[in-house]
Parts: sequence; structure tokens; C-alpha cells
Amino acid sequence: MRLDLHMLRQVGRKPVTVLRRALKVPVWADLGMRLGAALALVMLVVMVHWFDRAGLKDSHDGTVSFLDVVYFTMISITTTGFGDIAPVSDRSRLIEAVIVTPIRVLVLFIFVGTAYNFIIKRSWERWRMAQIQKNLTDHIVVLGFGISGAEAVAELVARGTDPGRIVVIDPDETRLAVAAELGCNVMAADATRDATLMDVHIASACAVLISAGRDDTSILITLTARHLAPGVPISTVVRAVDNEALARQAGASTVINPVRFTGLLLAGSSQGTHVADYLTDLASIEGRVQLVERTVSPEEVGKPLATLASGGRGLRIHRGDRIVGFWEDAAQALEPGDVIVEIVPTR
Repeated sequence: MRLDLHMLRQVGRKPVTVLRRALKVPVWADLGMRLGAALALVMLVVMVHWFDRAGLKDSHDGTVSFLDVVYFTMISITTTGFGDIAPVSDRSRLIEAVIVTPIRVLVLFIFVGTAYNFIIKRSWERWRMAQIQKNLTDHIVVLGFGISGAEAVAELVARGTDPGRIVVIDPDETRLAVAAELGCNVMAADATRDATLMDVHIASACAVLISAGRDDTSILITLTARHLAPGVPISTVVRAVDNEALARQAGASTVINPVRFTGLLLAGSSQGTHVADYLTDLASIEGRVQLVERTVSPEEVGKPLATLASGGRGLRIHRGDRIVGFWEDAAQALEPGDVIVEIVPTR
């Protein structure tokens, strides 16, 4: 179905929220469950002490009331121990040793774990994110780590790209775990939000790869990315032919349609058994040759495309808005600023 670009622009204007790591439950729910568990354990100890109040001795007035039981439970749980109320019977001391002490330790673990998760861990994550952001420049941002995104990252790493220069954003923690194992910087967040892309310094990236799994989402992400990074090359994956033009209007420098590429391979295979193999060879680092796009070097200026300094076979020249094939007369003299596409052997 053809997407409405105007509608996507309106959606992109919704208020954004501050980036945070994705959690299985909301922060308030997680905190509530922890505090609820601690309170339940404290109430259990209160009930145990109440039913065994005959084994407790109050040195103040000799009577153990319910308020005394609550007071004794709290100072016992917190290991304060003023000594004004103490277990005196053997059964009470056994209950303190076998039941209350393990519960006391468990409550302490809950509070320590809560402090770690909500204070120490989050402070560490913010500090670590700040350190990563300081070094984020000339990096590659991958928005979406599905099948296409994962293959792209694997190919980049195979071609020699340092995984530390790759930032992967995806809402799925399972996918991010795979990217993290490769050594990439990962973030669980919504890539359609301005705040998310600003946090990874998208404006200083050398390339942005977008493959969200849905054409509408990919185009919306492209709109957001192009707005924040006007000069960064953006490659977007779409699966419907009608949406290719929309992706380019949204700001994609390159639009890739895997369905169309599959059709090209199938059509090529009908012309011979080796055409599809060669196309696959060109597309992957695992092949014997690969396609390379680069700017012409100063020593190549004025020379023909057929005699590149790299030793590769020049195929075409991108000269401004013009595309020059290797068979054309304009390919006999390279000019400053030309971008050439060549085939070189895989190292």
C-alpha cells in the first residue's frame, strides 16, 4: 500500500520523550513490586512475632503489645537491636534464628538491589553513555537490527569496520544482545524520536542504515534522521516498489529494495548459471571481488577511468548529477571531485 508522506510528516511532529533504556516493566511498577515484596516480608515477621509474643520480654513495662511487636520487628529487621525487647524462650530464639534472620537478610538484599538498580546502575549507565557519546564521530548508525540490519552489520565487520564505530538502535533487547556480542554499541530505544537520534550524535555519523522491518516506520525514521543530519548519507530498506520514491522524498540517499534485488538475481540466473553467482560475489566481502565507491585521488585526475591507481576496473563516474559509463568519452579524463565505482579484488 502506498504511504502518505504528508501524514508521516505530521506524525513526526509529535512530542518526544527523553531516551531511556527499554524495560520489561515500567520503572514505577518495578519499584512498587520491590517495595511490596519487602513490606510483605516485614508483615510476615510481625505475624510470627505476634503469635509468639509470649516468648518476648519487654524490660520497660513487662507487657508485649501489638505496637511493641511492630517496634521489635522493625528494629530486628534493621539489625538496630536496642535490647529493650528480646526473645527469652528457646522457641522464640529458634524462630529468630531459623525464620526471622533469613527474612532479615532477604529484606536487606531487596533494599540493596533496589538502590543498585535505581541509583548506582542508572548513574553508571548515564556515565557510560556520556563516555561513549564523547567518542561518537565518523561512526555508523544502524537503525533496526532485524535480518537486513544484522546482515549489514556482519558485512561491515567482515570488511574491517571496527565494531566500536557501529551504533545499533532497536527496541528488541534480544536483538541488541546479538549486536553487543559483535562489539557494537547498542541502545534499546525508538528510532523515530528526535531525542534518540540526537543521543547517538547522528549529525556527526559517516553513514546511517535504516531497516525497521516496515516501510512506513523506515520512512518515518528516514524523515527524522534527515532532519537531524542533513549532510549524512542515509540508506533505507523498503519492500514495496511504490514506497521507493517516498523514501527518497523523505531524504534517503540510497533506497534498497531486497525484493527487487532478488528478482534481479532470478532474472540473471535465467540468462546463464554464472550471472547470479557473480552478482552475489560483488555484493559480499566473502566473494573474490567487491564493488568500491570512492572519490578520485589527485594523481588520477586527468587520467582515463580504465587506468586507476588502485589497479581496479572502473565502471562508472558520478560527476555531480551526471552518471558517466566506462564506455563514454567523458570517462577518458577524470576530474576533481569525481566519485568512481570500481571492482577490486577482495583482500
